[in-house]
Amino acid sequence: MKFSSLIETLSAQGHAPLGWGGAPDLDLQGLSQISESLPHTVTYVEGPKYAHYIAETQASVVVIPSDATLQAAVEAQGLGWITAQSPRLLFAHILGLFYQPFPGDPGIHATAIVAPDVVLGEGVAIGAHAVVQGGVTLGDGVCIQANVVIYPQVTVGDRTLLHANCVIHERSQLGSDCVIHSGAVIGAEGFGFVPTGQGWVKMQQSGRVVLDAGVEVGCNSTIDRPALGETRIGANTKIDNLVHIGHGCTIGRNCALAAQVGLAGGVTLGNHVILAGQVGVANQAHIGDGAIASSKSGIHGNVEAGAVVSGYPAIANRLWLKAVAVYNRLPELHKAVKQLERQLEGQRDQ
Repeated sequence: MKFSSLIETLSAQGHAPLGWGGAPDLDLQGLSQISESLPHTVTYVEGPKYAHYIAETQASVVVIPSDATLQAAVEAQGLGWITAQSPRLLFAHILGLFYQPFPGDPGIHATAIVAPDVVLGEGVAIGAHAVVQGGVTLGDGVCIQANVVIYPQVTVGDRTLLHANCVIHERSQLGSDCVIHSGAVIGAEGFGFVPTGQGWVKMQQSGRVVLDAGVEVGCNSTIDRPALGETRIGANTKIDNLVHIGHGCTIGRNCALAAQVGLAGGVTLGNHVILAGQVGVANQAHIGDGAIASSKSGIHGNVEAGAVVSGYPAIANRLWLKAVAVYNRLPELHKAVKQLERQLEGQRDQ
């Protein structure tokens, strides 16, 4: 792709850069990261922190923020440049022009098992050894990779991609443009048992899991169905690898859950909530819109909208930072307290 063609394509898609410069006929063959850049590629510098790479980059075009110093540094190297309000976002759009995930070929592989009453949309791809059970509806352009198992009465929306070895349990509903990565399990039984004097009695989980449009679920993550009702994940929410979402949880739109997050049953997340890695949330807790929990936080109660919390148990982030600073000084403070105690005892003896 020529540099000028790249700019024209971005503009046609509504991603027009703030400005650009350099030879229009530069030949671009892909992308590379700034620290390991390659010839004939596009790379990006997110800010001045990475400016030192510009002098040694082999890339042909650099995406940069609107910064006169960075622009001058790029021009001094004879490179093409594109300025953007958010260079990382623009780079993501450029990446989509050069790379698309491996597509499945439309049609049903000879080794796949598909129940006779399955409803197939246009252009559905079903890979080797996949199993699609009765009462399933697959929308247009659905791609099912090898060894996927879909239980009865599941609905999968248009263009949704199910990667190899994921499992979709009965009655689950997946919206359009979802991505379920390898090893993920959607709609398995929630952890429902009733304690009795004779031991645990299993409570059947008759509910379902609903994923709205654009949800992405990472490798080996699990979303459980409840005894009654539904577990729902809002539109465009992104779930990383190794995340557990318990039965009856409700997650809002545009949330992000990083790896190893665990939600107990009945947790409610508002819209635009961010949970960093290894955050744990206790049963029935509510987290308000736009709240953020830093990594390893343990949330045992409700979190107000817009709050930033940290620690175990989770407290306001600013207070937690002060507490950590004190924690690191505990040996010193302990020694000082002991010295003070000895001084006071000496004064009493006198």
